[in-house]
Amino acid sequence: MNTLYLIRHAKAEEHTFTKDDFDRDLQQKGIDRANKIANELKKSLHVDEKTLVISSSANRAIQTAEIFCSILGYPIDSIQQTKDIYEAHFTDILKVINTVSNQYDKLLVFGHNPGLSNLTNYLSHSEIDLATSNVSILQLEGDLTFEMLGGGTANLIGLLK
Repeated sequence: MNTLYLIRHAKAEEHTFTKDDFDRDLQQKGIDRANKIANELKKSLHVDEKTLVISSSANRAIQTAEIFCSILGYPIDSIQQTKDIYEAHFTDILKVINTVSNQYDKLLVFGHNPGLSNLTNYLSHSEIDLATSNVSILQLEGDLTFEMLGGGTANLIGLLK
Protein backbone atom coordinates (compact mmCIF):
# COMPACT_ATOMS: atom_id res chain seq x y z
CA MET A 1 0.00 0.00 0.00
CA ASN A 2 1.20 3.46 -0.86
CA THR A 3 1.49 6.14 1.81
CA LEU A 4 1.34 9.91 1.38
CA TYR A 5 2.75 12.30 3.98
CA LEU A 6 1.55 15.91 3.68
CA ILE A 7 3.74 18.20 5.78
CA ARG A 8 3.06 21.87 6.40
CA HIS A 9 6.18 24.03 6.67
CA ALA A 10 7.43 24.99 10.12
CA LYS A 11 6.76 28.36 11.79
CA ALA A 12 8.28 31.14 9.68
CA GLU A 13 9.24 34.72 10.37
CA GLU A 14 6.43 37.26 10.18
CA HIS A 15 5.38 38.97 6.96
CA THR A 16 7.13 42.27 6.31
CA PHE A 17 7.18 44.78 3.49
CA THR A 18 10.95 44.39 3.19
CA LYS A 19 10.97 40.67 2.35
CA ASP A 20 8.98 38.79 -0.23
CA ASP A 21 6.67 36.10 1.23
CA PHE A 22 8.43 33.43 -0.87
CA ASP A 23 11.75 34.28 0.83
CA ARG A 24 10.59 34.08 4.47
CA ASP A 25 12.83 31.87 6.65
CA LEU A 26 12.00 29.64 9.61
CA GLN A 27 11.99 30.99 13.15
CA GLN A 28 14.00 29.14 15.81
CA LYS A 29 10.70 28.03 17.37
CA GLY A 30 9.74 26.50 14.01
CA ILE A 31 13.11 24.75 13.64
CA ASP A 32 12.77 23.21 17.11
CA ARG A 33 9.22 22.00 16.44
CA ALA A 34 10.16 20.57 13.02
CA ASN A 35 12.98 18.61 14.66
CA LYS A 36 10.59 17.25 17.30
CA ILE A 37 7.93 16.15 14.79
CA ALA A 38 10.50 14.71 12.36
CA ASN A 39 11.86 12.56 15.19
CA GLU A 40 8.30 11.36 15.90
CA LEU A 41 7.83 10.51 12.23
CA LYS A 42 11.13 8.61 12.17
CA LYS A 43 9.62 6.06 14.59
CA SER A 44 7.14 4.91 11.94
CA LEU A 45 8.70 5.81 8.57
CA HIS A 46 11.52 3.82 7.03
CA VAL A 47 13.13 5.74 4.15
CA ASP A 48 14.39 3.61 1.26
CA GLU A 49 14.79 3.75 -2.53
CA LYS A 50 10.99 3.70 -2.89
CA THR A 51 10.66 7.00 -0.97
CA LEU A 52 10.33 10.37 -2.74
CA VAL A 53 10.33 13.89 -1.27
CA ILE A 54 8.83 16.87 -3.10
CA SER A 55 8.84 20.38 -1.62
CA SER A 56 7.58 23.82 -2.46
CA SER A 57 10.62 25.87 -3.40
CA ALA A 58 9.67 28.65 -0.96
CA ASN A 59 12.40 29.11 1.69
CA ARG A 60 10.31 28.04 4.68
CA ALA A 61 9.11 24.84 2.96
CA ILE A 62 12.50 23.72 1.68
CA GLN A 63 14.11 24.52 5.05
CA THR A 64 11.47 22.33 6.74
CA ALA A 65 12.04 19.56 4.18
CA GLU A 66 15.79 19.68 4.85
CA ILE A 67 15.25 19.32 8.61
CA PHE A 68 12.93 16.34 8.15
CA CYS A 69 15.15 14.68 5.54
CA SER A 70 18.31 14.99 7.63
CA ILE A 71 16.53 13.26 10.54
CA LEU A 72 14.80 10.64 8.37
CA GLY A 73 17.96 9.79 6.44
CA TYR A 74 16.76 11.00 3.03
CA PRO A 75 19.47 12.69 0.89
CA ILE A 76 18.87 16.46 0.92
CA ASP A 77 20.19 16.80 -2.63
CA SER A 78 17.45 14.39 -3.80
CA ILE A 79 14.58 16.65 -2.67
CA GLN A 80 12.57 17.67 -5.72
CA GLN A 81 11.62 21.34 -5.54
CA THR A 82 8.71 22.92 -7.38
CA LYS A 83 7.05 26.31 -7.29
CA ASP A 84 3.82 24.55 -8.32
CA ILE A 85 3.10 23.80 -4.63
CA TYR A 86 3.63 27.40 -3.43
CA GLU A 87 0.29 29.15 -2.70
CA ALA A 88 -1.36 26.34 -4.67
CA HIS A 89 -4.98 25.22 -4.65
CA PHE A 90 -5.27 21.64 -3.43
CA THR A 91 -6.11 20.41 -6.93
CA ASP A 92 -2.81 21.85 -8.19
CA ILE A 93 -0.90 20.02 -5.44
CA LEU A 94 -2.76 16.84 -6.42
CA LYS A 95 -1.62 17.34 -10.03
CA VAL A 96 2.01 17.32 -8.81
CA ILE A 97 1.34 14.13 -6.81
CA ASN A 98 -0.34 12.51 -9.82
CA THR A 99 2.94 12.83 -11.78
CA VAL A 100 4.82 10.60 -9.32
CA SER A 101 5.96 7.31 -10.84
CA ASN A 102 4.63 4.05 -9.44
CA GLN A 103 8.22 3.08 -8.54
CA TYR A 104 7.60 4.97 -5.27
CA ASP A 105 5.42 3.73 -2.42
CA LYS A 106 6.10 6.56 0.06
CA LEU A 107 5.74 10.22 -0.86
CA LEU A 108 6.45 13.21 1.38
CA VAL A 109 5.13 16.58 0.19
CA PHE A 110 6.20 19.78 1.97
CA GLY A 111 4.05 22.83 1.39
CA HIS A 112 1.58 25.38 2.67
CA ASN A 113 -1.93 25.91 3.93
CA PRO A 114 -4.74 26.05 3.08
CA GLY A 115 -3.73 23.75 0.20
CA LEU A 116 -2.36 20.85 2.28
CA SER A 117 -5.24 20.80 4.78
CA ASN A 118 -7.79 21.01 1.97
CA LEU A 119 -6.01 18.22 0.08
CA THR A 120 -6.00 15.98 3.17
CA ASN A 121 -9.72 16.57 3.62
CA TYR A 122 -10.48 16.01 -0.08
CA LEU A 123 -8.53 12.76 -0.30
CA SER A 124 -9.82 11.24 2.95
CA HIS A 125 -13.16 12.98 3.61
CA SER A 126 -11.76 14.22 6.93
CA GLU A 127 -11.97 17.61 8.61
CA ILE A 128 -8.50 18.63 9.75
CA ASP A 129 -6.52 21.86 9.77
CA LEU A 130 -2.76 21.38 9.71
CA ALA A 131 -0.82 23.72 11.97
CA THR A 132 2.84 24.48 11.20
CA SER A 133 5.06 21.36 11.11
CA ASN A 134 2.01 19.05 11.27
CA VAL A 135 2.01 15.87 9.21
CA SER A 136 -1.07 14.15 7.84
CA ILE A 137 -0.44 10.50 7.00
CA LEU A 138 -2.68 9.09 4.29
CA GLN A 139 -2.81 5.52 3.06
CA LEU A 140 -4.03 5.01 -0.49
CA GLU A 141 -6.80 2.46 -0.87
CA GLY A 142 -6.04 -0.97 -2.29
CA ASP A 143 -3.42 -0.99 -5.02
CA LEU A 144 -3.89 2.65 -6.04
CA THR A 145 -0.76 4.47 -7.18
CA PHE A 146 -0.01 8.16 -6.71
CA GLU A 147 -0.92 8.65 -10.39
CA MET A 148 -4.47 7.39 -9.63
CA LEU A 149 -5.00 9.33 -6.40
CA GLY A 150 -8.21 11.37 -6.29
CA GLY A 151 -11.01 12.49 -4.00
CA GLY A 152 -11.98 9.98 -1.34
CA THR A 153 -9.34 7.41 -2.35
CA ALA A 154 -7.16 7.61 0.77
CA ASN A 155 -7.60 7.06 4.48
CA LEU A 156 -6.22 9.41 7.12
CA ILE A 157 -4.28 6.99 9.30
CA GLY A 158 -2.29 9.46 11.36
CA LEU A 159 -1.76 13.08 12.28
CA LEU A 160 1.47 14.23 13.90
CA LYS A 161 1.21 17.53 15.71
